[in-house]
Amino acid sequence: MCYDREKILDKVSLSIFKGDFVAITGPNGGGKTTLLRIMLRLLKPTSGKVTYYDESGATRRLKIGYLPQKSNIDTRFPITVAETIRSGQINGIFHRRNAREEEDFEKITALCGVDDILHQCIGELSGGQLQRTLLARALVSHPEVIVLDEPLSYVDKDFERQIYSIIERLAADHTIILVSHEMSVISGMANRHIVVNRGIQEAMP
Repeated sequence: MCYDREKILDKVSLSIFKGDFVAITGPNGGGKTTLLRIMLRLLKPTSGKVTYYDESGATRRLKIGYLPQKSNIDTRFPITVAETIRSGQINGIFHRRNAREEEDFEKITALCGVDDILHQCIGELSGGQLQRTLLARALVSHPEVIVLDEPLSYVDKDFERQIYSIIERLAADHTIILVSHEMSVISGMANRHIVVNRGIQEAMP
């Protein structure tokens, strides 16, 4: 992958399997977020391709929940916390929420501690509140694959511990790809560790 002829990622080959918990780390500027965005098909690689698989073979789409870095969010956009989270449930232009989705919404907003700020605009939130909102959006649709880019950024220590508990519970029946500089607790949960620094290297867990 190149930007302005500078190679950000070079000769990368990575397979992630159903049920994996992949922890990704590496230096700033090493290409971690670029790798995630290519995997999510938000960026087109300069060469090579990304292929998704389900039980029947290659597929065009997987149900993925994505928590981006806060810096990638335009907080000037006039949207509330509730609208942000509900956008994770939208499936097509004419999608109408059902009773189960309402129940899921209530459970996830309570779990992530945002049920008391649902009517606030995201531009009014603290960094930690926005991170909680984005986590709720990533989880509300019951994704098969959960992709978390620096989920501990801006949150306080109490909610950091709660995130660890949420992730540990999700790891039992989801595929998780997580980027974080704070690996002390996460390293014990993950079954695979990837170091990204212009290329990738798999380390022993």
